Amino acid sequence: MKYCFPEDFQWGVATAAYQIEGAWNADGKGESIWDRFSHIPGNIRGEGDGDDACEFYERYEEDIRLAKELGIPLFRLSINWPRIFPEGTGTVNRAGIEYYRKVLECLKKNGIKASVTLYHWDLPQKLQYQGGWMNRQSADWFEAFARTCFEAFGDLVDQWITLNEPQSTAMGGHASGGHAPGIRDYSSALQVVHNLLRAHGKAVKAYREMGLTAEIGIVLDMHMFYPVEEGNPADIRMARLFQQQTNQLYADPIFKKVYPQELFEYLSGRRVVLPEIQEGDMELIGQPIDFLGLNTYWSDYVRYDEERWPLQGKMVQQDGFVTDCGWEVVPEGMYDLLKWVHAEYHPKQIFITENGCACNDWIGADGKVEDPNRINYLKQYIGAAYRAMEEGVPLKGYYIWTFTDNFEWAWGKTCRFGLVFVDYKTQKRIPKSSAYWFSEVIKNNGFEV
Repeated sequence: MKYCFPEDFQWGVATAAYQIEGAWNADGKGESIWDRFSHIPGNIRGEGDGDDACEFYERYEEDIRLAKELGIPLFRLSINWPRIFPEGTGTVNRAGIEYYRKVLECLKKNGIKASVTLYHWDLPQKLQYQGGWMNRQSADWFEAFARTCFEAFGDLVDQWITLNEPQSTAMGGHASGGHAPGIRDYSSALQVVHNLLRAHGKAVKAYREMGLTAEIGIVLDMHMFYPVEEGNPADIRMARLFQQQTNQLYADPIFKKVYPQELFEYLSGRRVVLPEIQEGDMELIGQPIDFLGLNTYWSDYVRYDEERWPLQGKMVQQDGFVTDCGWEVVPEGMYDLLKWVHAEYHPKQIFITENGCACNDWIGADGKVEDPNRINYLKQYIGAAYRAMEEGVPLKGYYIWTFTDNFEWAWGKTCRFGLVFVDYKTQKRIPKSSAYWFSEVIKNNGFEV
């Protein structure tokens, strides 16, 4: 079978500032919540932190040249907030502005489009001292940061993203505590959800007021939830509630200006404190956007478990393939998700802003890095996305996570997602076989299986 994508389909790679830049305190940069979190013993698997990552701060020209050689048309990156505002607000760090302008100008010089994420989880630690995203004022802090970036980089950016995965910030950072800032309080996490979405709305509103012309949207991490037993009403209900908690809790306010009522009623019955919603909040959150970005990697299978809280369900791994970080390989979930999002929300455009596979990669005796499992994964997931697009889903682009191996959050450097292998001791870059495969996909605007 041959997959032939439309001429204007956008291929790219995705990255994030904290995961690649390093230089955590260089040139006036302030501390972020991840700078703090990664230095607390027990938070990161294996040794290491993001202090050096893969040294993109110093090596950006080398990496961008490599992206050009591989024919990558679009490079997604993020702005490290405390590199611009070391204190979170107030005085702008001109060195930070100059650095990102140099990176964006380098991309432009090499003929690569820039997709820029404003917030990819690196809140200034000084703002965390004031409550961070639990503080309603956080939306105002973010608006000021966003306006500064729009003004400083607007002439060099092809696509703007307000937030990356607010679900991860809220639930990972404030409910499970596995991500920075490491808080474990579900009710607080719900207030964080609301403040993040208000911040998104304020940034979009500011962008429209400033008259910039590139497209702007948000990236949500979504995946499908299936009941373990298709005929079991308890499993079916829990799968539905998990889908509301992970997907609809964010998309419903953005596209419908409401929160999922069934979920909120259920949580109230479980003694969860719902977020404080003030007049005008939902209208603000529901600012029209130009596209929805989806980060999606796996699907979950849910079984009812009355002992769990707040949702009475647990994930049950099926007897299928898993990636090196334990995520189940379910390509059909990509198809089902795209069809569901299109039917439920009718976004103008959809971009797969992250999809990829963690593999146990190593350098062979011939000096090459062969990763056939990653290629197989990508073929299946891109194929599933193609099928949804052929059936009317307005899918306009696909970005692989990620360009180079990096500091993979709480996994540290133990999980490799990159198309390009990084030897962390020498920082040498070696394109994997998947990088060359993806280069051919881009060149041919499709592939055969």
